[in-house]
Amino acid sequence: MPIAVVDYGVGNLFSIYNALDQIGAVPKLARDPEEIGSFDGIVVPGVGSFGRCMRRLYRFEPALRRVLEEGTPILGICVGMQVLFEGSEESPEEGLGWIAGRVVRLPASVLVPQIGWNTLSIRREMEILEGISDDDFFYFVHSYHCVPADPSVVAATTEYGLEVAAAISEENLFAVQFHPEKSGEKGLSILRNFVRLSRC
Repeated sequence: MPIAVVDYGVGNLFSIYNALDQIGAVPKLARDPEEIGSFDGIVVPGVGSFGRCMRRLYRFEPALRRVLEEGTPILGICVGMQVLFEGSEESPEEGLGWIAGRVVRLPASVLVPQIGWNTLSIRREMEILEGISDDDFFYFVHSYHCVPADPSVVAATTEYGLEVAAAISEENLFAVQFHPEKSGEKGLSILRNFVRLSRC
C-alpha cells in the first residue's frame, strides 16, 4: 500500500510527494479523510500558521486518530509536528493534543524565523533517525518550537538560542521540526527509514 501525504490545503505537498517518489515509495495525496485507513504510513505536512493548519486539519482528526490507535506510523513535518501538541502561542486554536505540551515562540535573542541549516544532537534512538549522526545538517524554517511536557519523547534537539526539540517519537507517532524533503541525502534517508518501518 502507498504512503499518504495528507492534503488538507496547506503545506509543501509536492516537494514531500516528489521526495517520497524519488526514494521509491508510492506516495498519494489524501484529500478525503475516508481514504486515510488504506495506507501503510501517513505524512502530515504543515507550512504557515498553526491556526490555519488546525482549522483545515480538524476534519481529518477522527480518521487520523483511528489509524494512529491501530498502529499506522504517522510522521509530522514542521508545523505538522507542532499540531500534534495541545496548543501554540501563535494561535488560539487547540492542537490535536496527541503529545502533551505547548508550542512557543523562539526567543527574542535570535533572528526569527530560523531559516537555514543546522545540525542535530541525537538524544535517543528513533527508527527514522537510523544512520543519522550529530554532524548531519538539516533545513529548518520556523518561528515557534515545541516544548513537550515529557522530555523523554524528544529524540533529537538542535541549538538556536536555546535547545529546540528537533525530532520526537512516541510509539508509532514521529515528527521532525525540520524539512527532510529539503535536506538533501540525509533528509531522504529519514524518509526512507519512515517508509521502511511503515511497511514492517
